[in-house]
Amino acid sequence: MSWSKEEMASEVINMLSDGATLNLGIGMPTLVAELMPPTKNIMIQSENGVMGVGERPTAETVSPTLINAGKETITVNKGASFFDSALSFGMIRGGHIDYCILGGMEVDVAGNLANWMVPGQKITGMGGAMDLVNGAKQVIIMMSHFNKNGTSKLVYKCQLPLTGTSVVNIVITELGIFAPAVDKFRVLKLAQGITKESLGGDALYV
Repeated sequence: MSWSKEEMASEVINMLSDGATLNLGIGMPTLVAELMPPTKNIMIQSENGVMGVGERPTAETVSPTLINAGKETITVNKGASFFDSALSFGMIRGGHIDYCILGGMEVDVAGNLANWMVPGQKITGMGGAMDLVNGAKQVIIMMSHFNKNGTSKLVYKCQLPLTGTSVVNIVITELGIFAPAVDKFRVLKLAQGITKESLGGDALYV
């Protein structure tokens, strides 16, 4: 059985050190903020200028003036702070973010990441991803294992335009947890009932 998105987010949370700083990409990674237990004491940063992002707001707590970098409404935790983009990217480029969780279109065995465009399709821009993958101390990719065509998104060599080279530390999909290891992916954990043969291209995995 494959993991749900919530189970994937829980696997990410289990990897995070207590008291760490964290930046979350748009989409699936935002589930990490929703499921983060207060005991972890994680400080979540958003590159639009927020430190201390909380869980998704309810109808009673929502504020149109509180958003993340993906323009989704957020809450903030006690002790949160707000600042301009210059300071925000100073934190990112200066190596002050411990973990970055991003979505992905392709990750290859060398740790290269493609997550910002498909040639021929509408481009919304790379955003802060190019800074995050080079500035964060650990880069974790949280994505579906297969694309809409049923092809594995874990590949020997990325074919899509790259966001960063040799930047990915860990990949979490609904099928398991993987680490790029030069010429293959090291399997760190598989979801219950999943085998290497289920992954698509089992020669890619050790």
